[in-house]
Amino acid sequence: MNENENELFKIPEETLKKIKSQEEFEDYFQTLYKQGVEALLKAEIKEHLGYSKHDPAGRNTGNSRNGYSKKILKTNLGDIPLDVPRDRNSSFDPVVVPKHHRMSSKIEHAIITMYSRGMTTRDIEETIKDIYGIEVSESSISNITSAIIEDIKEWQQRPLDPVYVVVWMDGIVVKVRQNGKVTGKTIYLMIGLKHNGLKEVLGMWISETESASFWLNVLTEIKARGVKDILIACTDNLSGIRQAIKSVFPNTVTQLCVVHQIRNSIRYVVWKDRKHFLSDLKNVYGAINRDMAYDALENFAEKWASKYAYAIKSWKNNWDELTAYFDYPMEIRRIIYTTNSIESLNSSIRKYTKTKTVFPDDQAALKAVYLAIVNVEKKWTYPIRDWGTVINQLMIIFGDRCSIF
Repeated sequence: MNENENELFKIPEETLKKIKSQEEFEDYFQTLYKQGVEALLKAEIKEHLGYSKHDPAGRNTGNSRNGYSKKILKTNLGDIPLDVPRDRNSSFDPVVVPKHHRMSSKIEHAIITMYSRGMTTRDIEETIKDIYGIEVSESSISNITSAIIEDIKEWQQRPLDPVYVVVWMDGIVVKVRQNGKVTGKTIYLMIGLKHNGLKEVLGMWISETESASFWLNVLTEIKARGVKDILIACTDNLSGIRQAIKSVFPNTVTQLCVVHQIRNSIRYVVWKDRKHFLSDLKNVYGAINRDMAYDALENFAEKWASKYAYAIKSWKNNWDELTAYFDYPMEIRRIIYTTNSIESLNSSIRKYTKTKTVFPDDQAALKAVYLAIVNVEKKWTYPIRDWGTVINQLMIIFGDRCSIF
């Protein structure tokens, strides 16, 4: 900025001499703000119409100026009354102060940021008042954050990569008020591992129940968004998910989360047995290969089946999907034997939503979870551990299915 431009931003000395109080100083800046915004609006409508006010070139163009509408803009300087120009065709949509907006973009951004960090609307209302000195109603805050729904729709429909190396699927339970009652609902999440080693959340789906038809719809949706193949899918033993995966992506290897299986196995084990039970179970999932793992399971069953038959039965019934990771080198095993990636995401989401014990509706729950995801994904900037080794192993194992990389 040169010296002449600097002069434009200096307050005239005679004006400063007339200002005798903080209130007069603030009033002066409100006036400057009003004049500046209205000047920009006039410039916008001139560009929109293609001619200056009173310019004969505007005759018979089919549109013209049509006076002004009154608007109150909330800013950190206080409420600023504006005269917003109109056109006869009502086609003028100003950029500086968009239609239906009554708040500066800076404050709107602050509100959305605070909402995404898990603050309640009441807390946001008080914070905005403390920082900017203006009052924003809870309904206004709700209206601002509701604009996020359009972002969610766009995000949920965005094109996806044609191939994902691994996807992890699991859900996070939220409390939602419905028909006057508080109901537990699950927001199901899917993370995809891309060919460059970076993760991304592919989508989220809210439901009270899960079934093969539910998962079939989810997987059909991501296929419609461009996914042609998934090499390995790691999931909890969600109802109907294996059938749905085989239906939509028949070549995908399904690996059930071993950590979830261990948790389920010890659910009914009495406390005094747990240490020895887990130690023996580790010989199963920590074996060198599948054959040795099965031998360890047989020994485990011989020792514990009389007391905890359910745990043994669950391992045997799901053996193929629980032990798929034995077909791969250690670097890949670490990635696929557990859904820790999505559990870590769920944990981060809970940090952002912990102040919201009950959501007023499904939409509010989805807004909060989406904003939490946006914050978490900002940190996913590096490939996962040993990615160079992992991708080369995958290309050897899966061959032509990795050719699109």
